[in-house]
Amino acid sequence: MSALPDPIRDGLARGWTVHGAEHAPLPEAITVDVAIVGTGAGGGISAEILARAGLRVLLVEEGPLRSSRDFKQRESEAYPQLYQEAAGRKTADKAINIMQGRSVGGSTTVNWTSSFRTPAPTLAFWRERFGLSDATPEALAPWFEQAERRVSIDDWLTDPNPNNAVLATGGDKLGIPTARIRRNVKGCWNLGSCGMGCPTHAKQSMLVTTVPTALDAGAVLFVQTRAHALRRQGARVEGLDCVAVGFNGSPSGARCRVTAKHVVLAGGAINTPAVLLRSQAPDPHHLLGRRTFLHPTVISAATFAQRIEGWAGAPQTVYSDHFLTTQAIDGPLGYKLESAPMHPVIMATTMAGFGPEQVAQLAQFPHSQVLLALLRDGFHPDSPGGRVRLKGDGSPELDYPLTPAVMEGVRRAFLSMAEIQFAAGATSAQPVHEQAPAYKTWAEARSGIAALDLRPLLTRVVSAHVMGGCAMASTPERGVTRPDGTHWQLENLSVHDGSLFPTSIGANPQLSIYGLVNRLSHALAQRLGAKPVALA
Repeated sequence: MSALPDPIRDGLARGWTVHGAEHAPLPEAITVDVAIVGTGAGGGISAEILARAGLRVLLVEEGPLRSSRDFKQRESEAYPQLYQEAAGRKTADKAINIMQGRSVGGSTTVNWTSSFRTPAPTLAFWRERFGLSDATPEALAPWFEQAERRVSIDDWLTDPNPNNAVLATGGDKLGIPTARIRRNVKGCWNLGSCGMGCPTHAKQSMLVTTVPTALDAGAVLFVQTRAHALRRQGARVEGLDCVAVGFNGSPSGARCRVTAKHVVLAGGAINTPAVLLRSQAPDPHHLLGRRTFLHPTVISAATFAQRIEGWAGAPQTVYSDHFLTTQAIDGPLGYKLESAPMHPVIMATTMAGFGPEQVAQLAQFPHSQVLLALLRDGFHPDSPGGRVRLKGDGSPELDYPLTPAVMEGVRRAFLSMAEIQFAAGATSAQPVHEQAPAYKTWAEARSGIAALDLRPLLTRVVSAHVMGGCAMASTPERGVTRPDGTHWQLENLSVHDGSLFPTSIGANPQLSIYGLVNRLSHALAQRLGAKPVALA
């Protein structure tokens, strides 16, 4: 793979302007038209559009700049390099593990390529409850179409790997409809290591698409640099105070004073509220950082007589939305079913049990299969999400209570997943819960899951989808930001990431961010007096 072209190294050789870490030192000060905090789904789309429109753009990224040649398909290297807190970020009570990217490209560099438009029922709820009148499938369709072309989102025509085929097979036998997941890939080698960074640059993440385009258009990139706080004068933001950070995120001394006509926060739905909190941004209605959502995700592991080899092949290619449609959107929590890739470290740290029990589990690793249920939080009255707050050192944490409504959804999800796995031929199925055994039959699983004590920490809950905390709404009493992404109280500050979502969306969020931010960035370029451009 070292013989493949490397778009990052080629760009650096062309003369990209990159500061921080092993690149040029941070300047003491810099003046730009737009400073963008974050280089993930929101920051990358914003940077391409605004830089190609002729604006002077700065991208500020807390993580490192890595490229395809650095991605060796090794968990021991990928998690410390590419994830927040070395893939160990957790909620305040440690009950939920949160997988978020932390490198150039953000979570798009390490996600599993699953691409869904925002579901129509979610948009309808936003129109009704948050006054977002233009949040319709028809209004968003052109922006989604542009984004899909830009990052090569298309049908995946290769047969699903055995890990994903279990969902299709079990669903078919039970009459539960499933469908194929579209992916943002071009020339994919079907390796299965998407979560460790794509070593062939086939995944069309922000790392290899919009960020290089922005840098070719003259944008400046700061890496291993934290946007500590905004500098404000009344209702205007004057710029950012940035600090260089080491590989582990610790401040390393160098600082930069950024002056900008406009600031875009796109650091993700934990870090974006954190910047605003550290800046003591206006929050008259006490909404900042609240209603932060996770799609709380629970897992069912099964064993099959045949080899599954869940580490090989496209990670996610089959899904079912059946259990999102069996009740009202604001009723008992629905859930989306998907499969998850299986690699040794992530499996060993996620599965319940330890010692001899874990050894026995890992001995079955090639025959193991995993289903995920992503719970749609934020719609039921007893599912208000969590709250981002600051720790003593100014770093963020998310307090997310697992309410009775969420845990009732967890029980139904465990039952659905086990039934599908047994229908597909599993010899055992085990919900990932500290007190759950490996059930040998569906009848045994149904009885056992009904009796499980679904408390936090006993029940293993994970998330890779953080949303909300700076919700859009038509009035300041209902949201932190206006429908155009501008902060309600700060006239030249925009939010362009998943923290804009008033609820979770009930689907993997990358394409929702691409489409929404495409529209917002196009309008922002015009407001800043630039000629608007379409995504390349």
